[in-house]
Amino acid sequence: MEEIEFIINGVKLEALIALLSEYSDNGIFVTQGLGYGRQHGRRAVSDDREGVALLPKVSVRTVVSSDVVDTIIDNVVDRLGGGTFGNGKIFVRPVTGAVRMRTNERGESAL
Repeated sequence: MEEIEFIINGVKLEALIALLSEYSDNGIFVTQGLGYGRQHGRRAVSDDREGVALLPKVSVRTVVSSDVVDTIIDNVVDRLGGGTFGNGKIFVRPVTGAVRMRTNERGESAL
């Protein structure tokens, strides 16, 4: 099992949710926040601002079977990438266990 975290521009949220539902019905966790990447919040087209600007971002996390991680990531990059600044980042973390609290199911069956 692995956790995939997508930090994206919020306008891509619905498209990401639709894509994730093609590969898993395990659920997602969405957090809204502010942040910046390498451009420190500056737009690709200059708007004459100086310094760091925090931009609205959305973090979407899901846990899936290890065998679909690369497929999901490849499809997200292909469909939602676009090659422009601020498209986001994807982080993958190993998950060593999971427990469904209602039933005490463990491991992948808990997803």
